[in-house]
Amino acid sequence: MEGDQYSLAKQELRRQVVIIGSGPAGLTAAIYTGRANLNPLLIDAPTDAEKQTTPGGQLMITTEVENYPGFSQGVQGPDLMVEFRKQAERFGTEFLEEWITQVDLSERPFTLVTDNSIIKAETLIIASGASAKWLGVPGEAKTPKGFGGNGVSACATCDGPLPAFRNKRLVVVGGGDTAMEEATFLTRYASRVYVVHRRDKLRASKIMQEKAFRNEKIEFIWDAEVAEILGTQEHGVTGVRIRNTVDEEHFTLDCEGVFIAIGHKPNTDLFKGQLEMDEVGYIKTSHRTTATNIPGVFACGDVQDSVYRQAVTAAGTGCMAALDAERFLDHLPVAMPTGEEVTIEGEHLSPDHLKITLPSGEVVLNQPE
Repeated sequence: MEGDQYSLAKQELRRQVVIIGSGPAGLTAAIYTGRANLNPLLIDAPTDAEKQTTPGGQLMITTEVENYPGFSQGVQGPDLMVEFRKQAERFGTEFLEEWITQVDLSERPFTLVTDNSIIKAETLIIASGASAKWLGVPGEAKTPKGFGGNGVSACATCDGPLPAFRNKRLVVVGGGDTAMEEATFLTRYASRVYVVHRRDKLRASKIMQEKAFRNEKIEFIWDAEVAEILGTQEHGVTGVRIRNTVDEEHFTLDCEGVFIAIGHKPNTDLFKGQLEMDEVGYIKTSHRTTATNIPGVFACGDVQDSVYRQAVTAAGTGCMAALDAERFLDHLPVAMPTGEEVTIEGEHLSPDHLKITLPSGEVVLNQPE
């Protein structure tokens, strides 16, 4: 029987559209496919404090969001995601909070296995996001266990302009391009920015290094790592305890905010060996669409975006993925990363649109008879 290899699953669900992830990208894809009467099923990881997962994505651990269009006075991150979810529910999105343990993209319908279900998907939209890398030091955890959301952040663009960080002393941890970009950005608001790096040289590109070195507001603390983030629940972050990596000496640096900028890890382990990714693990998509190398599988949001990583750009690509999936299900060709276009029947349209390769291998001219 078809499901024998997944015999531990308790139920089988078949859907035209399955979406993985409930951040801005996944929920926007759900809104669009729901409005198209495609009855999407959205799967997201359950709340898990140890794995730092929660339905709604990274905005669920963000306080005030001031740069999402439509909210002139700003909006709390969790409140914004509640509205996204209500809108998706209004158009018939079905939600399933379970861990996905296995994915088979070798044939359509695609198979997803969870602890309790086998899901068959005619199209799959991957919006599983990317997770910020953390230091794992005391004081870093989400409040109230630490100061995450109360002085500790992994996104300067998101949180740097907030009143809590204006004219304050801020620490940026990291030595790559992301750290230099975030430190430079924060100088627009902070009185002083300290870059803490565990070595005596930066990994950042030369142009990013020079930009940071020229900035009078930025001070570098070399051969150092943050051992603990200090503060109180009432006042938030008050400082960091720093360990010198050469002589092992410790000292305290007073500050009011800490930005962790040691990179992000896309949540793509489930798809390794099946989808084309870059060296970090971000899914490769067509430059004009959200199509992956597998027809019928689309990726949107931070899982395929290592550059912008904003709620509004994630929502935009969620819309694109939904429209791409609709087009594919309507038997219309969708552009692939290779430049060719593919239909749901497996017809391949050449990049110049002059030839069609049929599933049988026969090549015909793409012109009226």
